[in-house]
Amino acid sequence: MTIAAIADAFLSNARVAVLLVAVAATAAGCQSGNKADSAAPSGKSAALLTMEQVAIAAHKCWFASKDKAFRPYRFANELNSMSSQPRFLLVPAKNFGGLPALVVQARGNSSQVEIFGPLLSDPLGDRISTDINRWRSGNTSCSATA
Repeated sequence: MTIAAIADAFLSNARVAVLLVAVAATAAGCQSGNKADSAAPSGKSAALLTMEQVAIAAHKCWFASKDKAFRPYRFANELNSMSSQPRFLLVPAKNFGGLPALVVQARGNSSQVEIFGPLLSDPLGDRISTDINRWRSGNTSCSATA
């Protein structure tokens, strides 16, 4: 083999080695990016994450269970609001477009839940507050004793 052929082979191997190092570095960068992405939140605000949890529990416990106390109302989901204020409403069953009897919402990056509306003055108000606080804290059971 001539010196020129050896030099060509060496340079070719060096290019391959540099290329492999570059590919490995890129792959490592992608992998570390994926780890960060998987550990990062879904991009949802704290308010939306909390309200999703509360809304699912409220629907399951008050409406899907056919709870008689909530029969006069309908569940109006507004979690996908563009106002950074995910919420749900309880509205009169016979007047879905009417004024809400209950508003449950959170704002921006806060996981604090606000509850207001005339239904809180009703005898059902204490139960609603207790349920919402339990669900907000992560316990999605339908009763305080569960």
